[in-house]
Amino acid sequence: MRVFFALALRYLRGRKLRTVLTTLAIVFGVAVLFGMNSLLPTLLRAFRQSMLAATGKAELVFSSVTEGPFPAERLEAVKRIDGVAEVAGSLWHNVVLPASFPEASAVNALTLVGVEPEVVQRIRQLPVREGRFLSPQDRYAAVVPRSLSEKLGLTIGSTLTLPSAAGTADFRIVGILELSPLPGTEEVYVPLAAAQKVLDLPGQITLIEGVLKPGADRARVEEAALSVLGKGFQAQPPEMGGELLASLRLGEIAFALFGVMALAIGAFIILNTFRTVVVERRHDLGMLRAIGASRRAVAGLILTESLLQGALGTGLGLLGGYGLAWLMLALVAPTMRQFMHIESGSPVVTLPNLITAVVLGMGATLAGGLLPAISAARVAPLEALRPVIAGAYERAARRRGVIGAVLLALAFLSLPAGQFPLAALGTLLFVVGLVLVAPVLVAPLARLFGRIFSALLGREGRLAERNLARQPNRAAVTASAIMIGLAMIVALAGMISSIYDGFMGYIDRSLHTDLLIMPSSLVLGGGNVGAGAEFAQAIREVPGVAGVTTLRLGTAALGNNRLQVVGIDPETYPRLSGLVFSSGEPEEAFAALARERALIVNGIFSAQHRVRVGSILTLLTPEGERAYRVVGVGSDYLNAKLATVYLSQANLQQDFHQTSDLLVLIDVEDRADGSAVREQIEEIVRRYPAFTLLDWGVFRASQEQAFRRSVSLLWVIMLMFALPSLLAMVNTLTINVMERTREIGVLRAVGSTRRQVRRIIRLESLLLSALGTGFGILAGLWLSYFLVTGMNVSGFRTPYYFPYAGLLVAIAVGLLLGVTAAVLPARRAARLDIVSALRYE
Repeated sequence: MRVFFALALRYLRGRKLRTVLTTLAIVFGVAVLFGMNSLLPTLLRAFRQSMLAATGKAELVFSSVTEGPFPAERLEAVKRIDGVAEVAGSLWHNVVLPASFPEASAVNALTLVGVEPEVVQRIRQLPVREGRFLSPQDRYAAVVPRSLSEKLGLTIGSTLTLPSAAGTADFRIVGILELSPLPGTEEVYVPLAAAQKVLDLPGQITLIEGVLKPGADRARVEEAALSVLGKGFQAQPPEMGGELLASLRLGEIAFALFGVMALAIGAFIILNTFRTVVVERRHDLGMLRAIGASRRAVAGLILTESLLQGALGTGLGLLGGYGLAWLMLALVAPTMRQFMHIESGSPVVTLPNLITAVVLGMGATLAGGLLPAISAARVAPLEALRPVIAGAYERAARRRGVIGAVLLALAFLSLPAGQFPLAALGTLLFVVGLVLVAPVLVAPLARLFGRIFSALLGREGRLAERNLARQPNRAAVTASAIMIGLAMIVALAGMISSIYDGFMGYIDRSLHTDLLIMPSSLVLGGGNVGAGAEFAQAIREVPGVAGVTTLRLGTAALGNNRLQVVGIDPETYPRLSGLVFSSGEPEEAFAALARERALIVNGIFSAQHRVRVGSILTLLTPEGERAYRVVGVGSDYLNAKLATVYLSQANLQQDFHQTSDLLVLIDVEDRADGSAVREQIEEIVRRYPAFTLLDWGVFRASQEQAFRRSVSLLWVIMLMFALPSLLAMVNTLTINVMERTREIGVLRAVGSTRRQVRRIIRLESLLLSALGTGFGILAGLWLSYFLVTGMNVSGFRTPYYFPYAGLLVAIAVGLLLGVTAAVLPARRAARLDIVSALRYE
């Protein structure tokens, strides 16, 4: 064993450049996988520490499962439980500050907390730094944390203006707290009655907090409280920052996918390298077999080299990943500190992340070296000592090509079905089939491109084409590595173009109104303060207004899942806006909403919960469980990405106690003076600074611009997929140069110039990139179709759009890869000393 370990080290040291390039592929993949996935545990740790520091000393905390408001009368039942010393209700609501507010330049959102002044201090013990705490006699008074007072320049007696359901509300600052802010937003404490007035939630609270009597059993008291409160309550506070955590988890999935893809390309590079190693050392391995080495020993030698590189690459990748995590935290730390009040600290290394990175790093190298090791072990000593016979390799390639063609045919049969499971199977079959059939296609495709190069560049083009055709397996594996990177570019481009057209289609079909009055945050439930019914009524009375409809918002629970509830007017909403239906008749669905407890579900909700028209859903509301009948499946633009149900505003008021309007849609009479109507509406909107009046065309253009900005980051990520492919090409070309050292020496000896040698290597690189680009475009088109099919199954329905831009980017990246990858190998080939090259062994 020690002898083979020494041999493996000797071989690796003898080919330093090849060893470095192959190891770099693993380093890159492990670093991305380990480093990026160290970010989420770090942010979660900081998030939870901040939450614990700001929780206060409440021993009992109850909230609605829906995390929405509920009647304050529920407090009385908890107060009567034996073991409860004190209990208080509070109303928590995130409030987005409009850009027109002076405070918005320093703080874009606040958490408005309505409390009972005479009780809350005995439960939460909020420390006052300056001034005093709220008193029962206060009406529109507020206490704020020191951090917020410093940001806004607030002192005792200052006025803080907040948006409200009646327009605005002015609060006088009576105290400043020495309080650590919660992650994400600053808290503003006001009297409970004032908060209920501002939010148009009379008699409602969102949280019950309490303390126990000495010696009381907390578990027993919690059980008793949940029993009297009913099924719709939980013994914990609502998850603040849930959207942040969801975004972090989504980012973790994306980073993991990118790291795994990079490691997959690294496995291809190792496979290609060790296939070449086996061919190059064919005689050496034959000699080892001839002097008594077993098949297992020869296979072990190749695997030992592979594992040595894997161990080195994984170790360096872990170090690089930790450094990458430090770098990423250093970049986001100022933003987290300023806007989210979180100190990130050092990267957190979790055991699962470490094990995953090590297993995948070592596993990729083992998988890449396994087939070459088995191939080396199968070669008989006498066969290894004879000259290489190409026929055997060609026959094996043809057999694999036939299998690949069969898989491709089966993949094509799955296309017309349009079903996600078949699309997934078809995608897998297509990619595997393309990898298997690639060696058979290398020679004819190389001849095709070679003729073009020959016509343009003469003898160098013919030599480059023949060099690739001599080693179709190696060229095919390299092309497959390029294929993976470029396929991801084309696939993501196809998905982006389909999402873009899908969202723009949703705007055109579900928001076809003349004017929109939008809240500060486009997400309806993102901390917006709604307006009372008098707001919409004032707009209806404007001369020239043909129609007005509004949207309201609540939250419900179905099982363990929260969902968004949108209240609409079944009579006016279909005329001014509407939904894009995929199931059910629109007229019948809206009529059912008006006469009974019925609802329309959007596509995402329908896919997640497997419901259809006619299903009965039991929703958990602030009034308890209520049964609703599903009468249609339809979606609108604003809620296309969230599981949402639509019901009548009458049912929303009755079951969810929500009467505030968050979105107002307006149609103007055809013969009216549009400018005059808009001017009168603007006068009304000025009294409600939380809202903005927009023309439909302006809103559509702003959404299109925002989408294109968000997509720009995805394009950067897509281009990063090309980096491992670049390593694969550099590795292959370097191996080609080393393997043909003597041949290059002969070319130089018979008169070839350094420039001609460099041109041959560059043309080989361009041929390889052309093959990989062609395969990548085919695989990417198929993969993009699969991704769009998956979106349709998940509920976001959009037709598939051909990614023309993605094809152009993939071709450009492929050409750039071909030119860039050839720089180092071409320079190495051109600088070979003629005499040394002729003597090379």
